[in-house]
Amino acid sequence: MTATNPISRDDIRSKLGDLQGEAQSQVAGVKNQAVAAGVGVAILVLVVAFVLGRRGGRRSSAVIEVRRG
Repeated sequence: MTATNPISRDDIRSKLGDLQGEAQSQVAGVKNQAVAAGVGVAILVLVVAFVLGRRGGRRSSAVIEVRRG
């Protein structure tokens, strides 16, 4: 049998602090990626809306003829 040192409160606290630090850094990285993806999707939606709006405007625009008499 080998004798082991008992786990102290400070040991647990330091290990939990390490885990929390790692988790926070991973969350920050994912948050940056999510923001970048959101901006990309927003730009894509704006471009699609612009293109569809131009196409719809051309299709339903009236031709007006002005005659001076």
